[in-house]
Amino acid sequence: QVKILSAGMGRKLTATGFLALKGTGVVAGILLALLFGAAGKGATGLFFVVAFAGCGFFAPDGFLTMLIRKRKDEVGAALPDALDLLAVSVEAGLGFDGAIAKLAEFMEGPLVDEFSLMLSEMRIGESRQEALKRLAIRVPTPEVSAFVRSIVQSDQLGTSLGRILKVQ
Repeated sequence: QVKILSAGMGRKLTATGFLALKGTGVVAGILLALLFGAAGKGATGLFFVVAFAGCGFFAPDGFLTMLIRKRKDEVGAALPDALDLLAVSVEAGLGFDGAIAKLAEFMEGPLVDEFSLMLSEMRIGESRQEALKRLAIRVPTPEVSAFVRSIVQSDQLGTSLGRILKVQ
């Protein structure tokens, strides 16, 4: 489930659905091997059936890993601009929630989608610290984790959020 969330597929795919996809890949691999007639040649045919079934089983994992890597790159590219906009907004007098709303208004992409989801969680009653921790779980990059730690620490110690964002 964590990998699915990291790939940004949390709203489209569940862990059960992903496992069903892997099972379908195995069945499709076996049928593909049978279609090519590899099953009728003894031990070599059995090898091809197992190889095709294995490819069908591991292909969704490879695709998910590719999506995670692509999303991490997009988040890494968008984070400096997002932090800059957050810092400017907080220094201009907006609270953290308002700055996140401004961010969602002026930017787009996977990072902004995750910030919007975090803002929604805070609006329905989740604490800021819990919403930030969930953000770090959904976007497992060192940069986002450092950002979350610094904001949580700022909340706990009561330090200036604008200065923390500027340092970040």
